[in-house]
Amino acid sequence: MAESKPNKTRRKAENSPKIKGKKFLIPAVILFVWWINNYTLKTVSEEIKSPKISNPVNITVLSDYHIHNFSVPRKTVLDSIGKTSPDAVMVLGDMHSRNSTESQVNMAVDFMADIAAEYDVYFVPGEHDNSAEYLSSLEEKGVNVLCYGEKNVVINGNNIRIIGIDNVHYTSTFDLRKEYTLYEDSYNILLAHLPNFEKFAAFGADLTLCADTHGGMFRLPFIGPVYDTQNRIKLPTLRENSLPLYDKGWYDYDGGSMFITSGIGDSPAPVRFMNRPEIVSIEVTSKNLPHD
Repeated sequence: MAESKPNKTRRKAENSPKIKGKKFLIPAVILFVWWINNYTLKTVSEEIKSPKISNPVNITVLSDYHIHNFSVPRKTVLDSIGKTSPDAVMVLGDMHSRNSTESQVNMAVDFMADIAAEYDVYFVPGEHDNSAEYLSSLEEKGVNVLCYGEKNVVINGNNIRIIGIDNVHYTSTFDLRKEYTLYEDSYNILLAHLPNFEKFAAFGADLTLCADTHGGMFRLPFIGPVYDTQNRIKLPTLRENSLPLYDKGWYDYDGGSMFITSGIGDSPAPVRFMNRPEIVSIEVTSKNLPHD
């Protein structure tokens, strides 16, 4: 019986530089896309109008950094904040994680101190970074920590009232109207880590800023988040009779609006897709009242 001869043509094809290049290119592209989606920072620019504002106010919003040794570099975030030229910086919690090492907690403190050295910073904790020691360290660095607290400030000639709450969950009886009365002569801003649209709409602050959702982390075109973290539902937009989805962006209510940022960090895992880390620059400008 004649011995079969090796297919030299096929071996040459398998060993050709073109085939090897393609095998290398595919994982390289996947790695690049993954890195872009998880570790490059974008600045989202937004504008909102109010008759309570006479001169523009620039607010920079950041949240959910979950800082660690391989997160978006601190300098990158600080440089991006500087480019927005903020009148105030609103930080909405979870700057470090619950299981962070002491070194990582110190990184979060140092990061916040760097911001406070340049700007007025107003902070509410999340469910991860709410220890008394950590909050005390932030206050020592000049950060305005608002745990059911408020600040009345004047920015560019505008009366601004900033209210911050530190809830890590909400009961059925939660009602901010029992805690605070909104000022008609001030632009009222509510800071909260956890979104609660119905309750915040009932309260009616001019602007409510929230975080925590991470934008759903992994998003698909025309579908949105793969997982609704608040309601713990997969592919929420594809479900019949789905619950309202509050994952990122603007949500209007009578008398104001709520904005949810998807934040910076990669917690609980670096699986962001179509949802890059972000800081948000919101310009609040004047709006003329209609004539009677």
